[in-house]
Amino acid sequence: MSDLGPLQSRLGYAFRDVELLRLALTHPSVAHEHGNNVHHNQRLEFLGDAVLQLVLTRVLYERFPDFGEGPLTKARAQLVNRRSLAEHGLRLELGLHLILSRGEELNHGRERPSTLADAFEALLGAIFMDGGFEAAQEFILRQFRDVFGDLEVLPNLENPKGELQEVLQARSPEPPRYIMLSVSGPDHDRVFECAVFYRKEELGRGTGKSKKEAESQAALNALVALRQPAKESNAAQSEAGNNP
Repeated sequence: MSDLGPLQSRLGYAFRDVELLRLALTHPSVAHEHGNNVHHNQRLEFLGDAVLQLVLTRVLYERFPDFGEGPLTKARAQLVNRRSLAEHGLRLELGLHLILSRGEELNHGRERPSTLADAFEALLGAIFMDGGFEAAQEFILRQFRDVFGDLEVLPNLENPKGELQEVLQARSPEPPRYIMLSVSGPDHDRVFECAVFYRKEELGRGTGKSKKEAESQAALNALVALRQPAKESNAAQSEAGNNP
């Protein structure tokens, strides 16, 4: 069984009850191999998933007030998909410390993305049980900040044009218009530049290797620009409140 000191150093969190950390690293295959009386990490995984969803939902809710339930749900799904969680587990080198059955070990379980994703969620559950919600929240925000920055832009919008239309339809049924501004470069390496307009006002521009990509980038830049005045207004109000 591996020494968990180096892992706790990487986590930036020292467990008061190190057995919780050990449990978070125990794969269900151990119970299958040694009998059902052996505890494993599935219950902590269930708990960690709920804590993760709550923390990220709050962040998205507070940072993106102009987006409705649909875009926020999609953004959260991008943050917590299995590939993303597996990458977190890989960065923390959880695989080195997993407690596996012999069969799982022989089948390269330490590198399996699903196993790493499950272990990462179980780790969150263990931190929550050991240190409470604040400790879990601090750890989650630190981990996701390393990957996604400070979430100034809604993560990985799958359909920026659709999201922009949804935002604008709250103001008027008039749809945005996309206009191609230029096409440059040789035939085999074209660069398209596009702008999106709404009520004759340009909201954003984008470039890409295709017309579709340029329009998507223009929509994404427009979404960022639409949020900026609200953020500046909130900052101004906060400053005014602090300076009577």
